[in-house]
Amino acid sequence: MTDLTKAQSSRREKTLLTSLLLSAPGPLVTGIAVVTSRATTQIADFIRRGMELVAIVIAWWVFRRLHRNNAVDEAERARLERAAGLSTAGAMAGSGAILMGLALSRLSAFEPGGSVTMGLTIAVLGAIANGALWRRYTVLTREQHNPVIASQQQLYRAKTVVDLCVVTALAAVALAPDHPATRYVDIVGSVSVACYLLWTGLRTAQPHLLGTKEELKGA
Repeated sequence: MTDLTKAQSSRREKTLLTSLLLSAPGPLVTGIAVVTSRATTQIADFIRRGMELVAIVIAWWVFRRLHRNNAVDEAERARLERAAGLSTAGAMAGSGAILMGLALSRLSAFEPGGSVTMGLTIAVLGAIANGALWRRYTVLTREQHNPVIASQQQLYRAKTVVDLCVVTALAAVALAPDHPATRYVDIVGSVSVACYLLWTGLRTAQPHLLGTKEELKGA
């Protein structure tokens, strides 16, 4: 991997910090929104945002450590980059597994209700912000590949797609809360979120897991 210049590192660190600051209020605000609604998709969104925030914190810390500490050797660099990649993959896959279980458990016993206005507003704003950051990470990855930034590109692509699913499901709950089909739209929204997170998480983890296996073979 080609080393980043000081200017390139600075731009990437600022983007990671921006991601962290924008994501930090998400779990708190969506947690408040969950209290005002029983929509499964909204509960799923709360869990997802919390796990993603942890992954973003780890990615920011790893990148900052690697590019501000010249004493880090190649083995330590590879270990930290793998940790950042696997934490991102784990956040997505773990969220997907939890959300799938939640959606299936509530299939027969849960009906959408309450106000989803706050959650819908957050999801719309999230889709816009995450789409912009996805584009930013894509530009940075094409300019100069870096494993930490590449994993964030995949995370923000997933976040954007999932936010659009959440917007669709919550809009249905907001527009027709008492319609018989709404509960199924809500559940389908949660299952769609879960499936996409599982697929993206496993896909993101694959190269890092293969790298670990190669190291073990060479040891």
